[in-house]
Amino acid sequence: MANKNNRNSSPLVYSTDPNYVAPRYDDEQEMQEIPAKDQKIKVLRSTKHRAGKIVTLVTNLIASEEEQEKIGKQLKTFCGTGGAVKDGEIIVQGDHRDKVIMWLHKNGYASAKKI
Repeated sequence: MANKNNRNSSPLVYSTDPNYVAPRYDDEQEMQEIPAKDQKIKVLRSTKHRAGKIVTLVTNLIASEEEQEKIGKQLKTFCGTGGAVKDGEIIVQGDHRDKVIMWLHKNGYASAKKI
């Protein structure tokens, strides 16, 4: 997040050159692919903002939205429960931390840990 007081951090570019074309970036291009074994995935239990219901959160997973949806669906199927993928987190209903860790380790995410 950019500091409000730092005027040099703005992505806006001013140019007096009439032929200047600003560079364009795709979201896919900016996202770096990190191998599954090198990702530091955290699996935690949470009840915040859920009316006391327990959910398992999978955070710090660096993947495209489609890949996160795919992993989320596989985790929900493996645990036999519902859930969602929101804001870069995979939410699995219920306390299934051990099952999620086991599935992640089996699928190459060796550095996943329970918090």
